[in-house]
This record gives sequence, C-alpha cells and structure tokens, in this order.
Amino acid sequence: MKTGIAVAGTILVDEINEISAYPSAGELTKIKRVQRSVGGCVPNVGIDLKRLDPDLIVKAVGKIGADDNGEYMKKTFVENGVDTDGLTLSALRTSFSQVMSVTGGQRTFFTYAGASAEFGAEDVDAEKLGVKMLHLGYFLLLDKVDAGDGEKILKAARAQGVKTSIDLVSENSDRYQLVLPCLQYTDNVIINETEAGQLTGIEPVKENLRAIAEKLRSYGVKERVIIHTPELGVCLSENGFTAVPSYDLPKGFIKGTTGAGDAFCAGALLGIYREWSDEEILQFASAAAVAALSEADATSGMRTEQEIKELYKNLTRKKICL
Repeated sequence: MKTGIAVAGTILVDEINEISAYPSAGELTKIKRVQRSVGGCVPNVGIDLKRLDPDLIVKAVGKIGADDNGEYMKKTFVENGVDTDGLTLSALRTSFSQVMSVTGGQRTFFTYAGASAEFGAEDVDAEKLGVKMLHLGYFLLLDKVDAGDGEKILKAARAQGVKTSIDLVSENSDRYQLVLPCLQYTDNVIINETEAGQLTGIEPVKENLRAIAEKLRSYGVKERVIIHTPELGVCLSENGFTAVPSYDLPKGFIKGTTGAGDAFCAGALLGIYREWSDEEILQFASAAAVAALSEADATSGMRTEQEIKELYKNLTRKKICL
C-alpha cells in the first residue's frame, strides 16, 4: 500500500545578508549579519508537512551538489525527519540565492540556478518512491521540468497510481504556457491568484476567481484547482466552488511573509491526503499559512496540526463577498 507524500523539484539554500541600505553602483555597504537557511519548494513544503504531522512519511526528491550547501541541506532534512533517499547529486553546485536584506525594508535576490536546473524526469522513480502523493514545484524555476520533463514526471506518477499536484513561481513573462500541457496529468493545482491569472489570461481579481478556476479545470485538472490570495482561498472541484476568507490578524502579528504560500500548500496537501472536504482543506491551509506568518523565515512558525487548530480557533476570519 502506498503511503506518504513526496515533494519534488526546487531545492536551494538562502544566504541572507542583512544590510542597512542598498548601495548604488560602485558604492560599498557593510553586511551586519549573515544567516543561512534552506529554501525552495522541497525544503519548505516538505519540512512544513513533517511539522504538521510528525508521523507522516515525507520524501524529498531533487538535486543537490557535492558541496557544503548540499551537506547542509541533507542535514536539515534529516533533522526534520524528511527522507532523503530521493536526492541525487549533480556536478554543479547546490542552487543558492544571495539575499540582500535591508533592515526593516525590502529584499533583493541574486539566484544561482545550479543543481536544481538539472533536475528532470530521470531523477524521479515514482514506483520506487512508493508514495500516495507526489507534489512537483516550482514550475518556471526548473529548466528541464519546464522544457517537458514536468509532463513526463506527472504522467509517469499517475501511471503508478500516485496522486499528483503542482505549484509555480510568480514571474512577469509569457512562459506560463509551458505549464498548460502538464495540467492533464495533474490531480490538484495549488497556486496563487497571480499565477492563476497568468495561466488563464483572466484578470486575477476576486470576482474572477471562479472563472479562472473553471478555465484551469477545463485544461484537464482531475480533482481540484486551489487558488490562494491574501484575502481568501478558493477551491473548485466536482463538489462545486468553495471560498474561505483569510484570518483577520491582529496588528503586529505578521513577522514575515516568506514561506506563507508554501505553508498554505503544505496544509492543503495534508488535507487532500486525509481526504477532507474542500472547505476543511481551505480552512486548514489558511491556518497553516498564518503559522508561517508568525515567524520571519519560511518554516520556523509551523506547528503540529493540533497546535494550529488550538492556536487559531479564537481568531476570526475576514468578511469577503464574491
């Protein structure tokens, strides 16, 4: 019997450099503090899933380099109970981002594509993984996946009876069309409103979310289209259209937005795995996102399923009309 969830795709290390101000060309600024953390779909979603349910089998699938960042990545997975048998080595360095973070302000990212750019269909053996679900992300950040291997991975997984899901990164481009052929092999799509709008060509305002979801399902998505926005989450499935407003959070609650989308995705995946109703999936996914917002980095705020339910049972949700 297949059990557990495999999270496949983008793996990278973030080196966050805290600075007082961003310099102009030719100028120098001092780095006040350096912090390293894991990032990308596989670490963020995988670690969140293990924290939500420590008993759940979670497997990381992706490519890392034979370098210090690769060892750091493996060590972090192991410390958090994520299975690393699905990791393969690349001759390239582990993918990383140099983040220039102005204290109390914006961040600027410099990313090295590295090992994740080589990740493709040959790195995923759905039969050997033996999982119930395979989540693949981020499309538009994985060169080989975007060039056709994403379709191969999803098709092979479904042929093994594995339930598939995907997510994307948001970018201002016309490359979203690369994702469309994959939707016929996708059971669940979990994306934000910007990505959903770009995929369909429909303006991503809340009044259009149902039409966007309907168009995405028409491309072949088998079970659900889930779209999350700062205001609400929506789901379209054979059971109809469901919308759940986000929480109305007290002032000062949000410590950072990094990883909130991945936390929502992890909460939704757990709900899908547990075969919850669409409303229950959206309710729990939004609560998981709130947990991520409670800390500055991507995964530190995540708690167990029961802790999340207890922590947020007294919070109220926004009043949204569609």
